[in-house]
Amino acid sequence: MADQKFYLGFDLGGTNMVAGVVDADYRIIHKESIPTRAGRPIEEVTFDMAEVSKKALYNAGLTLDDISSWGIGMPSYVNPKTNLLVHANNFGWKNVPVYDHLSRHISLPIYIENDANCAAYGEVLAGAASKYTDAVMLTLGTGVGGGIVMNKKIYAGFDNMGAELGHTKLVYNGIRCTCGQKGCLESYCSSTALIRKTKEAVDTRPDTLILQLCGQDKEGINGEIVFEAARRKDPLAVEIIDEYICHLAAGISTFITIFRPEVIILGGGMAQAEDLLLEPLNQQLYTSTFAAEEIGIPRVICAELGNDAGIIGAAFLEKTMQK
Repeated sequence: MADQKFYLGFDLGGTNMVAGVVDADYRIIHKESIPTRAGRPIEEVTFDMAEVSKKALYNAGLTLDDISSWGIGMPSYVNPKTNLLVHANNFGWKNVPVYDHLSRHISLPIYIENDANCAAYGEVLAGAASKYTDAVMLTLGTGVGGGIVMNKKIYAGFDNMGAELGHTKLVYNGIRCTCGQKGCLESYCSSTALIRKTKEAVDTRPDTLILQLCGQDKEGINGEIVFEAARRKDPLAVEIIDEYICHLAAGISTFITIFRPEVIILGGGMAQAEDLLLEPLNQQLYTSTFAAEEIGIPRVICAELGNDAGIIGAAFLEKTMQK
């Protein structure tokens, strides 16, 4: 394999860290994963990152000499002027020299990017948006992540600190977000927000199918239950999903007006309900987006690669950025 070029992609999550060896055709040829155990010192975590990456290389039959670069997606940003990791809330890290720690263990060019940007980039390179060059991706899960790809390159604004789409303001002085601000898109369009809304609503609608599906214990409510109840035409579930789609459309409409991408990608657990989301979402976007009647709206699609998107996107960071 020495005459072939391979790339090392890494996804550092709060629960697991995953290393993947990727070939030049965006195919993952081997992956290794271990628990992250977030909250530990950066020295310990970066050591484990290197070890699991070396294991992935070994089991793929490769060495560091076969690898072009090590690309890493993590839930934070690195200031390109200082090379300091600015803030990783789940890890308790702030302004740490992450490159220095990583380069002690692996002698490769290292590129680091926000994990949501890596996922968007991966979907454009090899996933649902591979036919497009400009895309906006929203990851709808416990929170709302966002990534922007323009001309097949990640766009993250000045100092690489932008594209926090989940923390754009949807409602003035609205529901408080986990970031401390009020009215963020995340506070209305995450699975956490949907569950919170549903738990509040079932107290006044004891006959709802939602309660039957969770065994009459509202603490067991999750997004899957709400969507299933909506599929069965439960009135309360339909109301909740309709409101959710209205909020999501309002946020996406803003991104369309600003960026005018070719395609909008929805990822994360909530996007698995595409049968209930896509058609009404497109209808809402058509009626609420600037100049939609004259120039149309971008197509809304669901992500295809799952967790592999972040690995593939990270692996090819050298093509979209410089350290």
